[in-house]
Amino acid sequence: MSAKATHGRWRPMVTAALAATGVAAVGALTTELGPWYYNLALPGWKPPDWLFGPAWTLIFGLAAISGYLSWSRAPRNDVLQARIIALFAINALLNIAWSVLFFRLHRPDWALLEVILLWLSIVALMVMTYRSSRLASLLLLPYLLWVSFAGVLNYSIVRLNGL
Repeated sequence: MSAKATHGRWRPMVTAALAATGVAAVGALTTELGPWYYNLALPGWKPPDWLFGPAWTLIFGLAAISGYLSWSRAPRNDVLQARIIALFAINALLNIAWSVLFFRLHRPDWALLEVILLWLSIVALMVMTYRSSRLASLLLLPYLLWVSFAGVLNYSIVRLNGL
């Protein structure tokens, strides 16, 4: 196998892993559980704070695998491959934006509107990745379910705090 062929096989894997790690790192850096957060009225059914880190780690790991599978199985230099990459990039920005809106700007109301776009981007990713890999699409299901739950939690926080 030539060096070029080997590079071509590893590029999607390394890119997907670095992208997922980068989004997770930025999300962690923008998530501050300080006095503002602890003074919010939170629903009694909210999971413990320690659960969010492992949940997001699993989700980002599955998303990285999904990205790798869908990118590597799409025809090379194809419109589908470009769309998959673009959708993952948009989704990453929306994921980061939610954390910034909620935790940095202290605007759960804006974050609630933004989470709808994040949710729609996950659905779009699932549809797009299905075209090259059914498994890649299914690996995004936990992400969709978690963001659905996060959206309900976000709504509850907005409602409980009159925002």
